[in-house]
Amino acid sequence: MAKVELKLNSLRYWIMAFRPKTLTAALVPIIAASALVKALQLPLHLWISGLALAASLCIQIGTNLVNDAVDFKKGADKEDRIGPQRVTQSGIFSSKTVMVVGSLFFILAVLCGVPLVIEGGWPIVAIGLFSVLCGYAYTAGPFPLAYRGLGDIFVILFFGIIAVMGLVYLQTQQWRIEAFVLGLQVGFHCTVLIAINNLRDINGDKLVNKHTLAVRFGKTFARYEIALLCFVPFLFLSYWIQVGFGAFILLALLPLPLAINLVMKVFKTEPSPVFNSYLGQAAGLHILFGILLSVGLLI
Repeated sequence: MAKVELKLNSLRYWIMAFRPKTLTAALVPIIAASALVKALQLPLHLWISGLALAASLCIQIGTNLVNDAVDFKKGADKEDRIGPQRVTQSGIFSSKTVMVVGSLFFILAVLCGVPLVIEGGWPIVAIGLFSVLCGYAYTAGPFPLAYRGLGDIFVILFFGIIAVMGLVYLQTQQWRIEAFVLGLQVGFHCTVLIAINNLRDINGDKLVNKHTLAVRFGKTFARYEIALLCFVPFLFLSYWIQVGFGAFILLALLPLPLAINLVMKVFKTEPSPVFNSYLGQAAGLHILFGILLSVGLLI
């Protein structure tokens, strides 16, 4: 019984280390891109979407695990951190173990991508290698993106533009402007999570020279960045009306009150543990907007 309980606890901690709230970053682009392919009345191959989702989830989890281990080693995650519990910082798993498991997820992502490379050719090879390398280099390596203020751009690119455009290309063998716009919308809302995270951790990040955009430009900039990321995807809904999609695309306006409420809280509240709940709200905004936009495209 004790061994079973120990295994269940280990599983629970690994799931916590995967950061489930952030996994919408991998899910929403696949849903949205697949919906766009159907909306354009082009053939949709579910096996391609499924493998792309698996690869994207593996990269996201691998990135989260490497971030967990590296931030602890660099001193960004200490006992007094105000963010959610981290398994390396808490001593639940060693940084070496977490790095190894993170690397295994990157390997799984590559394996999931092999059939996609066969289907899509060299463009998918380039996208896949770039995605895996950036996932690792988010906090690790000689030029960690998150420590240079480039994490936000990485999220917009990988979990927005590249994820959507890449899947639409795999499905259709076409690079489409619609996929670029959709990728921007999805990527902006995804980046709200990292922007909130960086504002929450601004004081601790300063101490370890983690130069996020919040650290570089201050709290006011970070708050306006969050507002911009929240609201711009709603403005882009006008594009879909202009290119001939019907009024049902406006279903994606339904989460606007959630976005307004989130931004108001961010502007009124100083960085503190309450920002952890804002991360959950941001994830809700991301997935709700993405699903409703997808439904609007399909109808």
